[in-house]
Amino acid sequence: MEHTTLRSILILLAVAVLIVAALKRVKLPAIIAYLATGFLVGPHVLGWIADSADTRSLAEFGVVFLLFTLGLEFSLPRLIVMRKAVFVLGGLQVLLTTAGTALAAWLLGAKAPVAIVIGGAFAMSSTAIVVKQLAEQNELNLQHGRLSIAVLLFQDLAVIPFLILIPGLAHGIGTEFAAELLWTFVKGALAVIVILAFGRWLLRPLFHQIATTRSAELFTLAVLLFTLAAAWSTAALGLSLALGAFLAGMMLAETEYRHQVEADIRPFRDILLGLFFVTVGMLLNPHTVLRHWWLLIVSVMALMLFKTVLVALLARLLGGDRATALRTGMALNQGGEFGFALLALGLAQAAIRAPLAEFGLAVIVLSMLVSPFCLRYSGVLAARLFPLDESAAEHDRLQHDIGRQQLHLENHVVIVGYGRVGQNVARFLEPEGFEFVALDLDPVRVKHAREAGDPVYYGDGTNPVVLKAAGVERARAVVITYFRIPVALRILEQVKKLRPDMPVLVRTRDDVDLDKLMQAGATEVIPETMESSLMVASHLLHLLGMPMGKILRKVQEVRGHRYSLLRSVFRGQDALPIDPSHAFREQLYTVTLTAGARAIGKSIGELNLKAAKVVVTALRREGVVGRQPPTDTVLKEDDVLVLWGTPEDLENGEQILLGGARSKAHRLKETA
Repeated sequence: MEHTTLRSILILLAVAVLIVAALKRVKLPAIIAYLATGFLVGPHVLGWIADSADTRSLAEFGVVFLLFTLGLEFSLPRLIVMRKAVFVLGGLQVLLTTAGTALAAWLLGAKAPVAIVIGGAFAMSSTAIVVKQLAEQNELNLQHGRLSIAVLLFQDLAVIPFLILIPGLAHGIGTEFAAELLWTFVKGALAVIVILAFGRWLLRPLFHQIATTRSAELFTLAVLLFTLAAAWSTAALGLSLALGAFLAGMMLAETEYRHQVEADIRPFRDILLGLFFVTVGMLLNPHTVLRHWWLLIVSVMALMLFKTVLVALLARLLGGDRATALRTGMALNQGGEFGFALLALGLAQAAIRAPLAEFGLAVIVLSMLVSPFCLRYSGVLAARLFPLDESAAEHDRLQHDIGRQQLHLENHVVIVGYGRVGQNVARFLEPEGFEFVALDLDPVRVKHAREAGDPVYYGDGTNPVVLKAAGVERARAVVITYFRIPVALRILEQVKKLRPDMPVLVRTRDDVDLDKLMQAGATEVIPETMESSLMVASHLLHLLGMPMGKILRKVQEVRGHRYSLLRSVFRGQDALPIDPSHAFREQLYTVTLTAGARAIGKSIGELNLKAAKVVVTALRREGVVGRQPPTDTVLKEDDVLVLWGTPEDLENGEQILLGGARSKAHRLKETA
């Protein structure tokens, strides 16, 4: 038995390596390779691996980690910020798609509760495909990207009732079904409340204590323990393992350890998810597909067309223009990972018959294959069908919002990307009297920066209309701070079209694409790894007694040769360490002193904000910004203070300034 299991694993790994390598060359996602692996070696094609209890257990265990990963991507603060789009657009999309596809399944002979689960499976879209493709196209923060993310957030939330419903279906449809189903939902609600309460009150301090040990092994073990314990607790209540794993991921996503959890769980996740999709591929029966090929093609076309039209109409009703509505619909028209999980769980629980599950899986697989092409060409199609929507409405709005306030500016600097580097550049420009305009696609960052008096605007730097509105044609220089090289290249292209002689500085993470950026027209490319190496080497040579003049000449020589000396290195992949100091979580935050605030009438020194580990970096009063205000400055109503610190310290600082009421910084801490 052991040798048989080992042989099966070796076969799976060998075939998976070959197919993944082959499909990577044609830039197809790894999910398709894993599905193809299972399809080929499974019982329906080559028959190298039989459908057994072991493979079904493996599939269910893979579902656990799939749902945990998807839960980890769930963002409660983002859900709150985008609540209108999430609950209205997302809620109607899931409800109407589930109803429509459930009706079709019922008409084809499925029983009502089973049809509802099938409808829910088809209502889900692929978070992995949508987010990856939108990110590659730099469209996550455009209107159709934000609407797509809102719908995906609601789908994450909506999967919970389906995960509760599936175990209840295993008892069959009888007179006691309603009572059994009600009891299942009661147990599910109880499990959700207990796990959420545990995550809210105990998880953060527990992981804080674990992180202080600075043991990566202990941290990983704790993540696995919490995930599997949550899965076991829901299974003990007669629910699915996947429900507990999804809730565990949701809870860990709300802590400051989310990124470390993702890094530590990635090896387990990638292997087990690969095996899960392999087992899903094993369920695909080519005889079923070939026997009903015409129905399969019609079903895929009907599903994608139905979801495109439905989402587009809903987005239009919410006030989006026609181009945005169409692009949102085309982004969400495929099936997704949740659909795989729901159908696989239904099959494992014997709630859904095998032929029906096989057909549903085939529909989802084909829709996911077509989906990247829909996303890639949705902009072209929308521009052809509705050219006035983007060229007139949105562009005029951008011209008005940015351009009306920047008409007087000349010889200023345009900063594209107002993250940590962009803000530091601005801080150097201000004291020297250089004016600047910054563009960023993070609405929260733009809001806080504008409250602090910085000339920052929400806008996409790859859009020539936005660049014109920011005064690029009259500017003295452009600074691009985005890490993503494709985005930087697109911005460079648009800047050079508007002003071929414009000096452009580009910040990158390393030197990999330095030559490509220089050829595209960058005046200077500043790789962070190269510059940090120069600084470390300069300090070291100074400590070793080398004269400063010689050090500066050496640094200039290295820069003059485009870092050729420093580019001759062996490359590797650095591990992500646990950072219990939270140094990289410090950030700027604005507080407005509204009527009744405790700080009104008191000086900054009296408030003793330093004791709360909060630094006042600026004070904005009546539109005038003062950097590093003196401690004897007496605060007035409507003053805007710019604070610096960690989210926890900012919460305390805001309470000192405003009083004991629940602060915005408390919500900021929850998202950190």
